[in-house]
Amino acid sequence: MARKRHSPRPWAAHWTLTWRILAVNIFTVLILALGVIYLDSFRNKLAKERVQRTEREAEIAAIVARSVAPERRDATLVAIGQSTRSRIRIYGAGGRRTFDSWASTGPTYELRDPAKESWMKDAARAMDRGFNALVGAKYAPDFAEPAQDSIAAWPEAQEAARLREVTNAMRTAPDLTPVLSAAAPVADGALLVTSNERSLIRSMRSQRAALALAMAAAILISVLLSLFLARTIVRPLRRIALAAHRVRLGRAREVRVPRLPSRRDEIGLLARSVADMSQSLRHRIDNIEAFAADVTHELKNPLASLRSALDGLGTVTDDALRNRLTDVAREDVRRLDRLISDISEAARTDAELARARFEEVDLGALIEQLVAGWNTRRERGNARIAFARPRKSSTLVMGDPGRLARAIDNLLDNAISFSPPGGLVEIAATRVDDQVRIRIDDEGPGVPQDEREAIFHRFHSIRPETEDFGRHSGLGLAIAKAIVEGHDGEISVFDRDDAPSGARFIIALPAVDDL
Repeated sequence: MARKRHSPRPWAAHWTLTWRILAVNIFTVLILALGVIYLDSFRNKLAKERVQRTEREAEIAAIVARSVAPERRDATLVAIGQSTRSRIRIYGAGGRRTFDSWASTGPTYELRDPAKESWMKDAARAMDRGFNALVGAKYAPDFAEPAQDSIAAWPEAQEAARLREVTNAMRTAPDLTPVLSAAAPVADGALLVTSNERSLIRSMRSQRAALALAMAAAILISVLLSLFLARTIVRPLRRIALAAHRVRLGRAREVRVPRLPSRRDEIGLLARSVADMSQSLRHRIDNIEAFAADVTHELKNPLASLRSALDGLGTVTDDALRNRLTDVAREDVRRLDRLISDISEAARTDAELARARFEEVDLGALIEQLVAGWNTRRERGNARIAFARPRKSSTLVMGDPGRLARAIDNLLDNAISFSPPGGLVEIAATRVDDQVRIRIDDEGPGVPQDEREAIFHRFHSIRPETEDFGRHSGLGLAIAKAIVEGHDGEISVFDRDDAPSGARFIIALPAVDDL
């Protein structure tokens, strides 16, 4: 049964790990911030309503004090004080207190001593202080009953008597509950209403408890999201690490590194990078193994010939035969030296290209120097080289001039070796769209169709019958191909379309963009 492929989650496809982590971390902080804002707003609104209610009580009591007959006034004010659980006082001429509802009913509220309350109340007050500190709220002045109860002890009463309007004030009891007061003008003085609004604190703490439950739920959700996020991070990282460990051990020839194609975040990018790196490493290792095997095979032939020649020198007495064996040994040594130099060059090519700092290279000028060098050392019977120099700076590429020169030189050497004596090798460099193309034509027999890929393999060599054995190592075209591909170019071979026979090699390299 085929395994069902899960489609990528929308959030997983578009959210990077950074945004996911930020979202999880911000979630709880956002809930806390919104809760604090709501609770502070709720407290301010509730306090404002309670202050307004106290002011209305003071206004009603002042109306009663001014309009009700004196014999009924005191009883009415006492009843109002009892129903609102407040204390009503009147200050007359000279600021003396002329009425106190508590004188008839006793206290209608009690200011509690924190030292006599339970630890739970202390904890609640500690949370009150913490919340006030969090929102930057300032405490109202401490409340204390004055030793001499007169209008001078109550600034709000003095202001009401002077301005002839209702005023209010808020103070803080020893147990941190608010004490509200409101004063209204009467006759020649002021009426003062005070109350201990414990219900305001109870409402605040009730809301805070509800908010604490919401915060606990938010924290639980945040923990679950964090665990889920950790799972989505840790599990694929563990799979990648295990695959990388297997690659390091090298026990399996092919190690499948998960590519995680459905993930578009940093872990997906890491998985694909590690997978590509593993494949590239395996390809490089395979190439090294194949190269080592080829080198071993190619070195054995001249070594075997050299050993035979040296063994023969110890037993042969004929001078002519000894000279022939000496020439064979000398030629084998030269062949080994050439082969080792080419092997070293092939082994260094990839590594040096990876470290090379490319610069602008004018291929027209570079080829002109190579052609001049070939013509200088040209031996009798060798092929001639014709080069039509392109317009200056029309064939600019980015690359390593030394390596590019080696690639072109190898192709020239190949073309000359296949050309008949006195033949013509034509070379041209032109700009075609966004490429610079180098064309090298010879008058040799051409390259068979089925060999056009193989000739670029290391140690694969199809040499002319007239060429001395061992003159070429079979690495020239392979080195040229590696150099060209290291410059993001391509190399290919065709039959000539303008001559009866001959091969045409074309190198295509990215051109420097026009300014």
